[in-house]
Amino acid sequence: MPLALSYSIVPRSVPLRLAKVCLALASDNADDMLSTAEAMARDNPFLEFRLDYLKQSASALPKIRRFLDTHQYVTAIGTCRRADNGGHFKGSLAAQLEILGKAAAAGCQLLDLELESAMKCKPDAVAGLRKRAGLILSFHDFRATRGLEKTLEKMLAIPADYYKIVTTATTLADNVTMMKFLQAQSDKHALVGLCMGEQGIISRVLGVRAGSVFTFAAVSADQKTAPGQVSAQQLRSIYRIEQVDVATRVYGVAGDPVGHSLSPVIMNTALRRENVNGVYLALHAKTLADLLFCVREIPLHGLSITMPYKQAILEHLDNTDAHTSKIGACNTVVRGQDGKLYGFNTDTAGVVRPLEQRITIEGSKVLVLGAGGAARAAVFGLKERGADVWILNRSAAPAQKLARQAKAHSIKRPDLRKMAFDVIINATPVGMTSAESPLKENEIQAKVVFDMVYDPVETPLLKIARAKGLAVIPGVEMFVHQAARQFEIWTGKPAPADDMLRAVTIALQERASARK
Repeated sequence: MPLALSYSIVPRSVPLRLAKVCLALASDNADDMLSTAEAMARDNPFLEFRLDYLKQSASALPKIRRFLDTHQYVTAIGTCRRADNGGHFKGSLAAQLEILGKAAAAGCQLLDLELESAMKCKPDAVAGLRKRAGLILSFHDFRATRGLEKTLEKMLAIPADYYKIVTTATTLADNVTMMKFLQAQSDKHALVGLCMGEQGIISRVLGVRAGSVFTFAAVSADQKTAPGQVSAQQLRSIYRIEQVDVATRVYGVAGDPVGHSLSPVIMNTALRRENVNGVYLALHAKTLADLLFCVREIPLHGLSITMPYKQAILEHLDNTDAHTSKIGACNTVVRGQDGKLYGFNTDTAGVVRPLEQRITIEGSKVLVLGAGGAARAAVFGLKERGADVWILNRSAAPAQKLARQAKAHSIKRPDLRKMAFDVIINATPVGMTSAESPLKENEIQAKVVFDMVYDPVETPLLKIARAKGLAVIPGVEMFVHQAARQFEIWTGKPAPADDMLRAVTIALQERASARK
């Protein structure tokens, strides 16, 4: 039965201009929630109190009132989302409305009410909430991105101050759908729109320039209130969301998977350091067609291509340099002013530059482990500089094919113990997610061991090499050198390599600490 409630409150006014980032606070303990608010408010003056996460939602309101009384600069949203609508509140609709009314009385300038709850209320109940605070009418689709216009049409039947539509991105293209919707409708209505999920990162960063009034952020990676939510610190320091505007160029790293990549950290550091109006995103592309659609529709101005698309991307490019064509793998794409896509390979620079600082490559004897895109770049790059290259791969056929193409040698694993090399390069992912080394201790006969894996910094292979007293080159060096070359290709500016190395080193240290 439709419900109507009345209560007496003294509202705080909604600021004329809201911050771009709203920090979502979620805890089952009121003291913990308020403690986090106290710690985060100065840098994040726009807060959402997720009252539905609390064991006793109403009990937190006096504490919220005291907090807001002493933090007058804070803009607060009170949210008590019902479990039926994707939240945690298991009480009745009447109880939900009661809590939201008390949240307004406690000083929350905005209240979030789901469309589903609003449709079950009498119109005067929703109007009553809106008299006491700004009303955000919200709708969440936890499965897909679909029917945005029809959803908005249904929402507009209920007067509100902001209309919030949150969907789930199952493809990168879903972000394009959301942003085109925002661009078409935001001049007529105050909208908040974004896509949840790992593939929704584009909308979380670029939605504000497409017309979303603001976006949401998490306190930290382990305190998300929605799938794919990014921390406020990342949105501001890595993605520089406050500076994103219509002139911002968009770059990204594309692969499947890509969530582990630290490319956004290193590239956004370089963009900021050189004052380039650009942002670099992690793009989880489950298909190449999905990625190419976004390249043209967003549009993306530059891409770092990683597994499994380094070779497959080639046939979709308008042109590549001779070096990339010969390698048969591309890790860098530039979208020209004419809209055409040009391919390059900077993995070679990532291999050659660190080696040149330690040995004379010409005439050196090098073993490359692997026969994929990264291995191809290493093999051809080293051959161009006069090295004698040997290739070992788990499957012999790809190694033999690459050896023929590059005029190198293939080798079988049992023969390793009979041979010594100047350099051994691991161009496989072995050691990235396990304690496994691609080679055993008695198979490592070399002066220098180079592992392309950069996370962890000290891979099992490098540990064995150090124990043998060999010189080692960690993958972070390759990562920085190939990224620096990409930056130079995209921007025409010299890359701040030292800053990039510092940024990725700190990020790797933080990641290692989090694992402990």
